[in-house]
Amino acid sequence: MVRAQDATLLLADGVRLVSRVWYPDGEGPWPVLVMRQPYGRAIASTVTYAHPSWYAGHGFLVVVQDVRGRGGSEGDFGGFAQEAADGAATIRWARTLEGSNGRVGTYGFSYQGLTQLLNTGDEAEAEANGGANGGANDDPSLPDCLAPAMCGLDERLHWASEGGAHWWALGLGWALQLAAEGCRRRGDAAGWRQIRRSLQHGDFTEEGLALLERHDPGGMGLAWLRRDPAGPEGWTVHPVAAALLRRPLLLIGGWHDPHLRGVLDLWQRARSAGGDPRLVIGAWSHLDWRGGLDHELLAFFCRHLQDPLPRQGPEEPAAPGAAAPAAIRLQCAATAAWHSLSPAAAASPAASAAAGWSLHSGGLAAIRCDEGELRPLADTAGGTAGGAAAGGTVVIVHDPWRPVPGRGGHLGPEPGPVDRADLDRRGDVACFSTAPLPEDLWLLGTFRLRLRVSADQPSFDLCAALSEVTPDGVAVRQLSTGLARFGPVAAAGDGPRTLTLQPLATLVQAGQRLRLSLAAAAWPQIAVNPGDGSLPAGGSGSGHRVISLTLELEGAHLGLEPLIRAN
Repeated sequence: MVRAQDATLLLADGVRLVSRVWYPDGEGPWPVLVMRQPYGRAIASTVTYAHPSWYAGHGFLVVVQDVRGRGGSEGDFGGFAQEAADGAATIRWARTLEGSNGRVGTYGFSYQGLTQLLNTGDEAEAEANGGANGGANDDPSLPDCLAPAMCGLDERLHWASEGGAHWWALGLGWALQLAAEGCRRRGDAAGWRQIRRSLQHGDFTEEGLALLERHDPGGMGLAWLRRDPAGPEGWTVHPVAAALLRRPLLLIGGWHDPHLRGVLDLWQRARSAGGDPRLVIGAWSHLDWRGGLDHELLAFFCRHLQDPLPRQGPEEPAAPGAAAPAAIRLQCAATAAWHSLSPAAAASPAASAAAGWSLHSGGLAAIRCDEGELRPLADTAGGTAGGAAAGGTVVIVHDPWRPVPGRGGHLGPEPGPVDRADLDRRGDVACFSTAPLPEDLWLLGTFRLRLRVSADQPSFDLCAALSEVTPDGVAVRQLSTGLARFGPVAAAGDGPRTLTLQPLATLVQAGQRLRLSLAAAAWPQIAVNPGDGSLPAGGSGSGHRVISLTLELEGAHLGLEPLIRAN
């Protein structure tokens, strides 16, 4: 029978970190799985993973640790900055636990994903200092294999913002969750309840900054929200040892998860470092993995940690008669079918979509959702009968009293595909649709929009959604979203603006239409832009300005780029 007990690691600075350890039935020795997290070791990320006892029942000694200043561990919580040294000490300690066979793997998502990559092991330090041992595989501070999920190394681009705008609802919600744990540890029940009520009632999008300033003024989340996301100045990009990236690595992402670009960046970094990482992306949001990935994780850890001892380095060949794991596995968001790809295939755009689409309107695309056109660039014919002229100009008026809501996607409080037909009918949303598709269309990659946009105020936002529309035009299923914040207003001669949407893999059936929708807000996914050039920090206020956007469609281009860059 699996048993669990708490264990304590004494760090060099005198701080004690508390872990819960699940032991398999029997004598051992067993390989060790480590998860390090700030939410309480008893929870053990069971929102997305099987309970640790399940892994213990399959022959692993499982350690779930409260990081410094969280749960039962001592010290002050300092966010990601504290995790490198503590993580290295934890891996060394895990190798020596009673019942351990000396081999360690790590797993976890989000914060627990990044803790696997922040490590100041001996070889990592040597590599950072230009030493010769940076590529060695025997550093006991580094895990033997790791499975980071839904995380990234760049705090600005992978944790806090997109397109120059803060993740407003997501960033505030997460920062307040961490602040509430600080209240609990201090015995501040009133502060905990205040934060909890604000999150439950949705008031946090307006009052969240004040709550953070009151209850967690030195917190990592508040520091991000105070920092300008328009550029990299002042933001941290965490280093990662090439030796770690060359270890067996299973990277996990979701099409509706905000950290997906961080996962793709990690995959690229590992390949550049000489590693052979595996990549799995499901039709998942951050918290909904639709049944999880535990059997695949179990197979990965058995392959690299259980006897007989596998060779060191990247993924070893499969046993005779067994199929080698696919380098890349992707789930179609429409059919839920899984597809296996080679890195070369993932670096090539779908042939049917490689050319991209142009945008056209006679000026009514914002008032009539069926007027604007999205035409394949290969279509050199003129406008369809009664259709829009080539190119054209569309004006969108953003009224801060009624900003366009952000819905679903990867940044919403309720992420994933949603119907947005009512949003597209608004007069402040410009829509551009294709003709009915003559055949099924497989979309894999990242959509990028290039468009000339000007505004009558110093700053503005452009928010995009890609959807599929039923033949009768009634249902509009949102597939991907993206946004960009611009300011100050550029001179009239400036070139086109660029906006990038969330990567996707989906099948659009014949007869459906593709639609690109453009708006000037996505509240509360991002803060409402006041238009005066100041850093947006909440919903609309009395000082917010009406903003008129002019979309110059001549030369506008919507292209589908490969999921990953070719090496």
